[in-house]
Amino acid sequence: MDMLFFDNIDKLGRIVLTTTMIYVLIVLVTKVSGKRSTSQLNNFDWVVTVMIGSLGASTILLKNIPFIEGASSILVLYLLQFLVTKYASISPQFSSFILSEPRIVFYQGQFLPDAMRDERLTRQEIECAMRSDGINSFDEVEAIVFESDAKLTIIPKPSPSDPHHQMTEQTVSETISPLM
Repeated sequence: MDMLFFDNIDKLGRIVLTTTMIYVLIVLVTKVSGKRSTSQLNNFDWVVTVMIGSLGASTILLKNIPFIEGASSILVLYLLQFLVTKYASISPQFSSFILSEPRIVFYQGQFLPDAMRDERLTRQEIECAMRSDGINSFDEVEAIVFESDAKLTIIPKPSPSDPHHQMTEQTVSETISPLM
């Protein structure tokens, strides 16, 4: 109970210094690594981000992990993340292997129960996404896609007054056809 609020000044100094150094390291490497490290995260990116946070916290709080070892592990994760995402951007097969594919969960007025069950989505989650996009009726929606980054994308039906609207009932929009 005697170390509940304070242990010693040396330990506190080490934590403050290490926190500052880890913070600067993560900010700099995130800046250098680009938007990908802070954009909408897919499952793969999310896991790496959690790992980096865990390594940063361990380096800050555990005195048996020197700054250089913790910083090296963080840098290696950023490097591996860069290499994997770079390769995924040039190899569709590799990209398909590491990323989940987008999936249609609602189409032409119908919920797709098998897709919803496989993705573990509820009707309430889909309706929430519709409300967030200002959609008031299922009749306004052509499709809802559960994206690789776990967001629900609402694809509205084109309005008949739209000059670009040349779709017939059997025509599928360009953004949905690759998912079918």
